Amino acid sequence: MTHPDSSPFAPPAGARAGRLATARGEFAVVDMPVAPGVVPRGTALLVPGYTGSKEDFALLHAPLAERGYRTVAVDGRGQNESEGPQDDELPYQQRELARDVLAQAAALGERVHLLGHSLGGQLCRAAVLLDHTPFRSFTLMSSGPAQISVSQEQRVKLLRDALAVMTMAQVWDVMQTMGPPEEVGGPARGPVSPEQLRQRWLNTRPAQLLATGRQLCAEPDRVAELAEVPLPFHVLSGAHDDTWPLPLLDDMAVRLRARRTVVEGAEHSPNADQPAATAEALADFWDTVTDAEG
Repeated sequence: MTHPDSSPFAPPAGARAGRLATARGEFAVVDMPVAPGVVPRGTALLVPGYTGSKEDFALLHAPLAERGYRTVAVDGRGQNESEGPQDDELPYQQRELARDVLAQAAALGERVHLLGHSLGGQLCRAAVLLDHTPFRSFTLMSSGPAQISVSQEQRVKLLRDALAVMTMAQVWDVMQTMGPPEEVGGPARGPVSPEQLRQRWLNTRPAQLLATGRQLCAEPDRVAELAEVPLPFHVLSGAHDDTWPLPLLDDMAVRLRARRTVVEGAEHSPNADQPAATAEALADFWDTVTDAEG
């Protein structure tokens, strides 16, 4: 379970910022309980994407609490307020981060609905392929079947080149002059202030960005493997996405026999662009999942 922690990133009203103790160490989380007077329907583990953090889900917590869902958003190893080595990339290999997801789910003490955004979706996919039993369902949010688009791959490689010769602070300053791309740096998400965005960037470990950036550029298509897993799947995205074009996401949903949701007026981060519609789509999907599934 979580225990409180002081943090410059204030959680939404009603939520608790703290640390989740697991068999693989502690992870910073925002834990939002079910709204008072609402019948509990389950717990969801929310895993952020590349350059992201638990704060990316800030606007989803309250509407999901009103639908009966406890939500636990996590900083992965080396992301923002979770510990991780600065220079050693080995702890950030995909299999290691997938095991972290399994440990986080186990620490919550019940089977959970799993949601991964962007890179987080691919890490969650790896976790599900290792062991699907901790999960009731799996939602891939703006997360595609294989490597990212060529344009985003070029930007990730630029970031990796910059990190080889510049500090995190210097890279941040350069990104502000260039306008950070969708998958690298990203737009301001939810209620996170510019100062908090900068602090989040400075908190993130360079080795984590380097290792996961390589993963994004080389991820194989594992949809056929995932389709063999006995879980309900949901593919959710905005109406436009430069990181994985919508036809790829549409096809992945068909191959997974998944529910498909396109959130109008949203791009790569529907959780921030259209949080009310996104939360409604998530809760509507989770409501269909029975304990017998998975």
